[in-house]
Amino acid sequence: MQSDNPYAPPVSVVEDAQPFAELPESPKKPALAYAGFWRRFGAYWVDVLVFLPVAGLAFYFGEKTRLFYLYWFLPGLAIGAWFHVYLVVKHGGTPGKILLKTRIAMLDGSKVTERAAASRYSVLFILSALSTVAMIVGTLKMTDELYFSLGRVARGAMLMELAPSYKLISILIQLWVFSEFITMLFNKKRRAVHDFIAGTVVVRREADV
Repeated sequence: MQSDNPYAPPVSVVEDAQPFAELPESPKKPALAYAGFWRRFGAYWVDVLVFLPVAGLAFYFGEKTRLFYLYWFLPGLAIGAWFHVYLVVKHGGTPGKILLKTRIAMLDGSKVTERAAASRYSVLFILSALSTVAMIVGTLKMTDELYFSLGRVARGAMLMELAPSYKLISILIQLWVFSEFITMLFNKKRRAVHDFIAGTVVVRREADV
C-alpha cells in the first residue's frame, strides 16, 4: 500500500523495523549481613583464649630472665602483626571471627586489603609497642639480684613504677578496647573505631547468612 506522504519511507522498511531490545538489568548485589554486637564481642574473647598459651610462655620466660621484655619485643610485635594483619588478609579474620562465622571486609563487601588490615591494627600495635618499651626500660633499671629477690606481684608492682608512663599507656589500652565496643552499640553496621579508621565492616559469612 502506497503512503500519501511522499517523504515517508517504504512500507516494507517500516514493517521490517524491529524495536530496540531492552537491556537486561544488572544483577543487584545482595545486601550485606553485618555481624551483630554479641557475635563480635564473642569473637574478641575467643581470640583472648587463643592467645593464652602465648601469655603462658611469656610468663614462664619472664621468670627465667630479667631481660625477657627486651628479647620478646620484636617476636611479640611479629606475632601480633601475623595474628591481626596476615590472618585477616589471608582468611578474612582472626580465629575468633572465623569460629563465629564472620569475616572482615571492605565497605562494599569485597576482600579486605593489606592496607586496611594494617590500619585496623595500627592503634593497638603502637600502644602495645609503647607498653613493651616502657617495661624494657623498667627492667633495665633493676639488677638481677633485685629482680629475682622479689615475688611475682611485688616485682610487677616495682616494674610498673620504674617503667616510664606504663600506667598511662595501660589506661589508654583499656580505653581503646572499651571505646571499640561502645562505638559498635551506636551504629547500625556495628562498626568499631578501627573499622572507621580502615574503611571496613565485619559481616556474617555467606554460609551463615
